[in-house]
Amino acid sequence: MPTAVVTGGSGFLGSHVCDRLIKEGISVICIDNLLTGSIDNIAHLQGNPEFTFINHDVTDYIRITVDVDYILHFASPASPLDYQQLPIETLKVGSIGTLNALGLAKNKNARFLLASTSEVYGDPLSHPQKEDYWGNVNPVGPRGVYDEAKRFAEALTMAYNRTNNISTCIARIFNTYGARMRINDGRAIPAFFTQAINNQPVTIFGDGSQTRSFIYIDDQVEGILRLLLSDITEPVNIGNPEEISVMKMAEEIISLTNSKSKIVFKDLPVDDPRVRQPDITRAKTLLKWQPAISLQEGLKLTYEYFKILNSRG
Repeated sequence: MPTAVVTGGSGFLGSHVCDRLIKEGISVICIDNLLTGSIDNIAHLQGNPEFTFINHDVTDYIRITVDVDYILHFASPASPLDYQQLPIETLKVGSIGTLNALGLAKNKNARFLLASTSEVYGDPLSHPQKEDYWGNVNPVGPRGVYDEAKRFAEALTMAYNRTNNISTCIARIFNTYGARMRINDGRAIPAFFTQAINNQPVTIFGDGSQTRSFIYIDDQVEGILRLLLSDITEPVNIGNPEEISVMKMAEEIISLTNSKSKIVFKDLPVDDPRVRQPDITRAKTLLKWQPAISLQEGLKLTYEYFKILNSRG
């Protein structure tokens, strides 16, 4: 049976990746220091003989004694709230953590997948964003700690590929949503659901005209798995090309939850991207992949999760 190491495997996205790998017959070693992840996300896997959890900070040397076929590097704070509160940790896991994970891939002769981000495009001047667009990033702004950590991680991944002949791939992940998101992680969808369910004011930063492209977790994981099992090296956008304004998303969630909430506006954060939409031609062509779950369907599934989460207080 093949074995995969998933760093950041107790996080929102990483835990779903662990689930899918095990479903596909791949044993999983999940490494996480629980800085932003949660043991609750992987509690259902405890006791599974094909799952091992190691509480470890990947900015320290990673020691694995068994053979490994795949390494998926998801470790990093991922929401603006998290990485602005944890700037040094974000930069360290994007640099030293990536270096250690790539070193493990070299040692084990394993295929390496970097979980990168649409944030490498910054506040884009090209729309929609293709993988050959180099981005418009402020390296010294408050978002720069995440953007530049991921851009460095991509450069390091390609350096290992070219210099050490390591099999690598880079998934540029766009806004993903679904079960296991934290109520207070600072991203739009969990914030909107929590506020709407509790009939609290729904907070929009700016005037709400900025756009995002939201992809449901199951579609995201499918794209990641296809990329992992391919021989593709160049970065691939994994996202939903259906663009929606933040205002429209807030209205959709208020309607879905039958909430009495009113929308309130606050100042737009520094360097907040005005638009975000992936060009997924490369994924369609090379991976035969595109999202299958509509926004309406995905939001309904996510609503069920947040109803339960909010009922627990």
